[in-house]
Parts: sequence; C-alpha cells; structure tokens
Amino acid sequence: MKMSIREEYEKKEREFICEYGCLSAESKGRLAEEDRCPIRTEFQRDRDRILYSNAFRRLKHKTQVFLSPLGEHYRTRLTHTLEVAQIARTLARAMRLNEDLTEAIALAHDLGHTPFGHSGETALKQIYSIDFSHTSQSLRVVDVLEKDGKGLNLTLEVRDGIIKHSKGYGDVISSNPDDMAATVEGRIVRVADIMAYLNHDLDDAIRSGVITENQVPDLCTRILGNSHAQRATAMVTALIENSGPDNGEFILRVSPPVKEAMSLLREFLYENVYRSPQVHGEFEKSMKILKDIYQYFLDTRNCERFELELVDIEMENCAVNDPHDRRICDFIASMTDRHALDLYSRLFFPLPLV
Repeated sequence: MKMSIREEYEKKEREFICEYGCLSAESKGRLAEEDRCPIRTEFQRDRDRILYSNAFRRLKHKTQVFLSPLGEHYRTRLTHTLEVAQIARTLARAMRLNEDLTEAIALAHDLGHTPFGHSGETALKQIYSIDFSHTSQSLRVVDVLEKDGKGLNLTLEVRDGIIKHSKGYGDVISSNPDDMAATVEGRIVRVADIMAYLNHDLDDAIRSGVITENQVPDLCTRILGNSHAQRATAMVTALIENSGPDNGEFILRVSPPVKEAMSLLREFLYENVYRSPQVHGEFEKSMKILKDIYQYFLDTRNCERFELELVDIEMENCAVNDPHDRRICDFIASMTDRHALDLYSRLFFPLPLV
C-alpha cells in the first residue's frame, strides 16, 4: 500500500532527527483526538493553525518594548515572534531536532501577550490576579479562546513548549527541571526567545536614542560583537557548539564567556532600557488605560456594552460560562495597543457636538 505524503515525511524524520528529537509520528496526541492529515504531520498542522489564528494576526499591533513607535523599523510582538522562530529553527536544524515542532512552539509562545508589552501584564496582575502571566494566557488562547471558543486543539508537545517558554529574570539557560519543557525543541525556543530580544531590544533602544552604542558594556561588545548579525551569530554558534548528549540527556549549554556576556547584556537592558524614564513613563500611562477599561466593564451597568465589544473582536462565544472578571481579563489581554487606545478614547473622552 502506497504511503501518504505525511507518512513519507515521517519516514524522512526518522532518518534525520537525532535520538533526542521529537518525532511527529510519536506525538502524545491532542486533548481531543482527531484523524491524522494525509499530507501534514501533527506538528505541521499545529504550526498552520497558529499562523491562521486571530491571536497571531493581532501580534502585529502589540508592543514589544516601545509603545506606538512612529518609526517603521521598530519591532512589534509579531516581528519578535518571527525572529524567535527563525533562530529556533536554525538551532533545531543544526542539532538535528524537529524543526516543525520548534517553529510551532515559537510562533505560539506570545499569543497571550497583553497590549503595551509587559506593562499590560503588570496591570492585569494588579487588577485581575497576581497569578496572571502572558505564558498561561498564551495557553488559554490556544485551548479556550481561539476558533470561536473551541480552541486550536494543539498537540501536547506544543502546549508544553508554550507554558514553559518564559524564563523571567532567571538563568539564561535554566537547569531547574520544573522550568524545562519536556522536549528539547521546547527548551530551544526558551533560549531562542532571549537571544532574539537581547539583540532586537538593544537595536531598538539605540535607534530610539534611549541609549547609545558607547554605553553597551565592553565585555558584551568584545564577546558578542557590535552588530545584530555578529551578536546573533555568536550566541547561536556558542549554543550549537556546546550542546549535546550528556548522561543520556541532550543538554543545552553556551560557553562561559558567552553566557556571561548574555547575562550582562540582559542586566544592562533592564537597568538602562526597560526601567529607563522614557520607557517606564509610557508604561505607567498604558497601565492606567488598561486599569480604567477593566474597572469600567467590571461595573454591571456596562455589561451590555461589554458584550458588544466582544462581538467586535470575535470573542462573544469564548468562555461564556466563566466569571465576568475572567472574561474581561481575556478581552483586555487580547486587545492590540491601538484598540486599547481607541476604546479608551470612546469610553472616557467627551464626544464633540455635531
């Protein structure tokens, strides 16, 4: 019997992917069982579902670091996601791991990110729940909120990579089993995420004038280089050359000098960019916007208006049995920057007489 296109590709995977990689044919499956596609592998299907989701499209109008930038070359949450996916695929290919699984996790890792970057996340921590995180919200997006409330029904491997992608301000490469994805591919995305933002946030900070090239620590320039391409190459090369099997596990490592330079660069960005008066001041404004919107819809007198707003972003059938404050949180987390600004204007600015 002739093999399907999917089966032929799965055979090629078995020939190429190393013993530590995750084979598509051996996926642990989905929350709801489905028939397999005759053309695409399970992880290719996941990637496509993510690409065509509403949440993925909204990333193009969500802040990475700089709010509502006037310049056309600043990163958004979408371009950040694409850069993470590119780095992650390069790493997976070089290490003979599953590129499709790696790409699917990378494309989905920030689907639950709030408007206005991490200031939006901080706002929802303060007004909704201290346990709110864009990581858990990303999983909620693919499980509950997409496809008119049906979810994307992704594989367990992609879902695991999504929930384990965030490293906060911990080690560049964590050795804590609780922080590590079940697959090496998921662990790669976690590292690719920090490689991407260290590079592009530094680029954007210099472009904006928040910092100058001369302020970048000498150690970072000396070890990693002084351009985006040089830094990315140094980080990727250091991970590929130092990672590999160790006592039956595939361990991700970078050389000590590169690890030190990456840690120092991240510390530099936190102190001089993310917490700078220029960036932090705008974040304070954006937090007020989201808090005011949240309080407005929490008022039971505005429930009908809230339901109309959900229709506008195709979320009226999502989590309808959840508590009202949970649905408001989902709504706010799903908004783009410009949607939040426009809604705030409509709710709180006086309308001119005609």
